[in-house]
Amino acid sequence: MSVPVVLVAGLHGPARTVLVDRLLREHPGAVAVHHDLRAITEGVAGRVVRDARAVIDRTDVPIAHGCVSCTVREDLVPVLLHYAPVTPLLIADLWDCVEPRAVAEALDCAAVAGRLRLTAVVTALDAEHTPADLCRGDLLRDAGKAGSAGDGRYVAEVLARQIEYATALVLPELMPPPLPGVPVEDLALCREILTHLAPTTPVTVTEESLPRVTDGSLCPGDLALRVDPATAVLPCDIHTEAVDTVVWRARRPLHPARFFDAVDALAAETVRSRGRFWLANRPDRMLAWDAVAGVVGIEDAGAWLAALPGAAWHELPPIRTLAADLDWCAEHGDRVQHLVFTGPDLDRTRIHAVLNACLLAPGEPTEAVDDPFAAFLDRSEG
Repeated sequence: MSVPVVLVAGLHGPARTVLVDRLLREHPGAVAVHHDLRAITEGVAGRVVRDARAVIDRTDVPIAHGCVSCTVREDLVPVLLHYAPVTPLLIADLWDCVEPRAVAEALDCAAVAGRLRLTAVVTALDAEHTPADLCRGDLLRDAGKAGSAGDGRYVAEVLARQIEYATALVLPELMPPPLPGVPVEDLALCREILTHLAPTTPVTVTEESLPRVTDGSLCPGDLALRVDPATAVLPCDIHTEAVDTVVWRARRPLHPARFFDAVDALAAETVRSRGRFWLANRPDRMLAWDAVAGVVGIEDAGAWLAALPGAAWHELPPIRTLAADLDWCAEHGDRVQHLVFTGPDLDRTRIHAVLNACLLAPGEPTEAVDDPFAAFLDRSEG
């Protein structure tokens, strides 16, 4: 029988520790595996294996290429397989900068089939620091949390992905000594932010009943579809006391030069934004917008369904065609502008006005349109 595996992610180590300790206490015989990656750039990971009573093993593991993916592939998966026969539950306590998607997908391989099954992806969050860290434009390496020597990711970028990929979110109310307890107002603000960023994901505090983590089985492919641009269920328009989420949708293509000029300002005045969009000179390509703490990422996310031959539709996951059906119109198919912006005190009217001004006007020519995005998109395509 396969052994359930829970991934516990999170930028904040003390919050993860509180959650892992609780899981170990509530599941007698469970084993947690953690890799300390502070020396990863030197090619070493410190592995700790423990249960609710004590540390079982502590080893410095040489990692050939000094990166997170090597650690997971070369050490974490073999260690989980080693302990599977002697434990009812395995907990992968992921280092600060590790994104759970990469680990979930590493577990989706022939070597673990029938022996391990992913049952939950839980992100533990420090309620006091999460709001500030979502606004931090610092690189992970400058914060001492890099996953490799060449890690170019940002603190806020990783934290947002840890939140949005998770199947459950947990806020410890009591932190390990000598850290103080979390103020009630910090817990309330963090919960409010999470209702905007991950509105369908359950949120609990560790002093409440935790979500069940041993039932069923999760497919990494299905988890990916929850966050990938073509199929992600994006947040809705919502206003709460401290945070706003503004949704912009349109059915005309964007003028690439005008939209490019607006990108930085839109990202700078919001904490988190994402979605899919359509440029007039690239009518067949869905483009993905992903921005956090003022850092913008724009990528080609593949073809719009309307640009694919009908025979190709049957090769796609059903949720892909369902998502396209929700956006479908006779004139443009599933091509749509759908961007979502989250931050404090957002001016919905102004954001809509800025974006509407970027749309191609009826009858406006698209021939020989200057495309500033080409330097990024065509390079990634090549």
